[in-house]
Amino acid sequence: MLMLVRHGRTSANAAGLLQGRADNELDAVGMEQAEQIAAALSLPDDRPDRILCSPLLRARQTAEATAKLLGLEISVDARWSELDYGEWDGIPVSEIRTERWQRWRADPGFAPPGGESLAELNERVAAACDELAAEAAEGRVAVFTHVSPIKSAVKWTLGTPNEISWHLHVSQAQITRIGFRGHQQRLVSYNDTAHLSDRG
Repeated sequence: MLMLVRHGRTSANAAGLLQGRADNELDAVGMEQAEQIAAALSLPDDRPDRILCSPLLRARQTAEATAKLLGLEISVDARWSELDYGEWDGIPVSEIRTERWQRWRADPGFAPPGGESLAELNERVAAACDELAAEAAEGRVAVFTHVSPIKSAVKWTLGTPNEISWHLHVSQAQITRIGFRGHQQRLVSYNDTAHLSDRG
C-alpha cells in the first residue's frame, strides 16, 4: 500500500496563499493535525513499514510525528516536493492575472514565471511512484507530501490526462491510499480525513 499524506496546516494555508517551495512551518493547528495523522497511522491496518517525505519543512514536521511514534526513520525524496510556483509563490490566486491562470489550466506545459509546469511535476512524481511500486505492493509505504504531488500520483494510478488535477480537491492533512494487485495499481481511498477533529 502506498499512503500519500498531505502535511498539516501552515499560516500560508490558513491565509489562502499559494504555497510551493516557500519553506513554511506548521502552525498550531498543523501540529495538532500531525499528531492525529500519527495516531491514525499507528493502527494495524495503516502502520507503515517505511516513511518518505518531501524535503520541505511542513512535510518533514508532519512526518516526524509519525516517525517518532512508530520508531521509524524518515527518508527524504525531493521528487515529492510541492509544485514550484515560481513568482506566484506566497500570493493569493486572486492576484494572478486571469489570462495567465487560464493558460496554466489549459496547457500542462505552461509554467508560472520561474516555476514548474504540471507536465514536469507529473514526470517526477510518476518516476517516484514507479520506483516505490514493488515495495508498496509488498508492504506499506507512507509518503508525506503536498497537494500537487498527491494529485499527480492519482493521475499516475488512474492513467488519466494531466488536466485531472483541476478536478481534484486535496484536503489538509488527508490520507490517500493506492493499492496494488499484481503489477496493477488501484485507488483504494481518496482524501480521507476521518482521523481529524473538526478544528482547522
